[in-house]
Amino acid sequence: MNYTEVKIQVSDDEMRSLLIAQLEAVGYESFVEEEEGLTAYIPENLFNEEILKEILGPAFKFSIKIQEERNWNEEWEKSYPSVLVAGRCYIRAPFHPHREDVELEITIEPKMAFGTAHHQTTAMMIEWALETSFEGLRVLDMGCGTGVLAILANKLGATYVMAVDNDEWAFRNSMENVKLNEAGACETFLGDASSIDGVIFDIIFANINRNILLHDMQHYSNSLRDGGCIFLSGFYEEDIPSVRQEAEKHFLIMEGIKQQSEWVALSMRKTTR
Repeated sequence: MNYTEVKIQVSDDEMRSLLIAQLEAVGYESFVEEEEGLTAYIPENLFNEEILKEILGPAFKFSIKIQEERNWNEEWEKSYPSVLVAGRCYIRAPFHPHREDVELEITIEPKMAFGTAHHQTTAMMIEWALETSFEGLRVLDMGCGTGVLAILANKLGATYVMAVDNDEWAFRNSMENVKLNEAGACETFLGDASSIDGVIFDIIFANINRNILLHDMQHYSNSLRDGGCIFLSGFYEEDIPSVRQEAEKHFLIMEGIKQQSEWVALSMRKTTR
């Protein structure tokens, strides 16, 4: 099957997420997010340029190209190599070779993009996880995407992991990856921050974006036990003051920071009220 490839110029993370939701609703199957743009793929027979223009309006420039049928596994393997984080956690697709020389191995089934630790925010969250004890704890992976953080928490000894995403594609992909990795402690849910109301966790991962983090901070705090730890990422160094200010309103105190290029990941702990 041939695909129509649509490249859209859009640099805002939140707007990219909105466009993905709108395009997915009209038949686009896969997406590749980059710093300055978004590439979307739809079967050639389903492509409708008028519908695309209605979604994008005059605000976004785009280009169109037909991608002839090809061996997508070969394309993924060339474009998305396996990743080794902190020398301990090896993340690969099924077509990458197994490694005996690493402590932890996670297999992620790619769609059109191998969306795991290639992005700095995910890599930093994995680093935080590798520095944390999970044995016997309850964990939330909010905005789970491929489910890589949830699966890692399971491998590190968590007894229960709740993986939540409001994107249908991410939800389905995380379920597939949980099964692929035999991560028995993980449950996946389609929903937003209201899905966790009334559930208490020892550790929370939230790798989303600044605006959603600010909006949902109270939900996270309410679901985190006193003394529990939350890791936040998906925003830039310049966003730290606003994120920290909102977190402190809800008894979340910053303990540490990681940074890769302009991206940051914060470690915070909930204080006793």
